[in-house]
Amino acid sequence: MTIKLIAIGKTDHKAIIALVDEYSKRLNFYIRFELEIIPDLKHTKSLSEVLQKEKEGELILKNIIPSDDLILLDERGKSYSSVDFSEYLQKKMNSGLKQLIFVIGGPYGFSDEVYSRANGKISISKMTFSHQMIRPFFIEQLYRAMTILRNEPYHHQ
Repeated sequence: MTIKLIAIGKTDHKAIIALVDEYSKRLNFYIRFELEIIPDLKHTKSLSEVLQKEKEGELILKNIIPSDDLILLDERGKSYSSVDFSEYLQKKMNSGLKQLIFVIGGPYGFSDEVYSRANGKISISKMTFSHQMIRPFFIEQLYRAMTILRNEPYHHQ
């Protein structure tokens, strides 16, 4: 199985880039992982929030095929402990799924079309984080889940 993380907009924050790179490299030891960055939309000042979400949604959906399992990282999604999340991933891996895609939306979230296509939603936290900060947090949780599944000493209970 491949796990892909799709995110809207690049980041120029060197510390965030370094963390994403570090945990992506670690994660690839366990499972095939890809990070796809969809460029920020241009001229968003003239777009309503709804129109911006729709345009971002079109770009997201272009990267999805019908057999992909699409999970949105959304504040209204289901919350998991790290151990529960590792069990969730194990079930996905056992299902024979070829590609599991997680998506971090833009600043206003997702369009109705993306919500309609999604197979599920996961909440990282009840707190709000920038969509830039979610990247290293989520990739680290993917890595942590893999170490939990292998009974490695990274995660402490």
